[in-house]
Amino acid sequence: MIQEPLRIERALRKRIETGGKCLVPYITGGFDGYIEAIYAAAESGADAIEIGIPFSDPVMDGPTIQKANDIVLSKKVSPLDILQEIRGLDIEVPLAVMTYYNIVYRFGLERFANALYESGISGAILPDLPLNEAEHWITAASENGTETVLLAAPTTTDKRLENLCAQSKGFVYAVGLLGITGVRAELARSAVVIAGRCKSITDKPVLVGVGIGTPQQAREVSEVADGCIVGSAIVQKLLDNEGPESVGSFVADIRATLDES
Repeated sequence: MIQEPLRIERALRKRIETGGKCLVPYITGGFDGYIEAIYAAAESGADAIEIGIPFSDPVMDGPTIQKANDIVLSKKVSPLDILQEIRGLDIEVPLAVMTYYNIVYRFGLERFANALYESGISGAILPDLPLNEAEHWITAASENGTETVLLAAPTTTDKRLENLCAQSKGFVYAVGLLGITGVRAELARSAVVIAGRCKSITDKPVLVGVGIGTPQQAREVSEVADGCIVGSAIVQKLLDNEGPESVGSFVADIRATLDES
């Protein structure tokens, strides 16, 4: 019997309702130690975890995540391999995958949505699937309750933003800056602006991702947003062979900083 996946929006709202801020770490699927890193992040205060399914031609991922992707792909690890490994996890926080639409399309929309469900994954983030072309995927995903998280860019118009927030499930992913993922020295002003715009038109959780690399940046953006997504800074620790323990320590540091705010 397949266990019903935990729901992302429910978990995030639970944190928000207690006055807290949400934290979603990103970990590259298939990378050495990634399963242990997922457990470490969950135990250190993550509210949900985003697992990347590597793709050969990403449009959103910066050099850090691209490097991790390339290592995984060079080992011939397939999306199905990753989903089957995730299926065996005994974890208390909801999971989402982040990948690109070509993988979903080649897999088959219904088949991919079912594979996520069977692996205990409740959400999907497809950054290269525009809202006006997402209907078929959203329909396929909704048949088993898979939450499609949509991305709001700093350049999104007000009218489009309203539609996007209405259709996004789990949370609204507010993209902190124009460009690719990666650690920046300072938080971009656009991160705070897009978070505020989303918050003004939806009561769904709004989390900012891209350009959040330190506990201080996480706290700063969460003064407006409901929380944040941290990716490249975490993946870099795996690339540097610091081990899953370092991921847990880093997530714990961000959690502590968010809880202080």
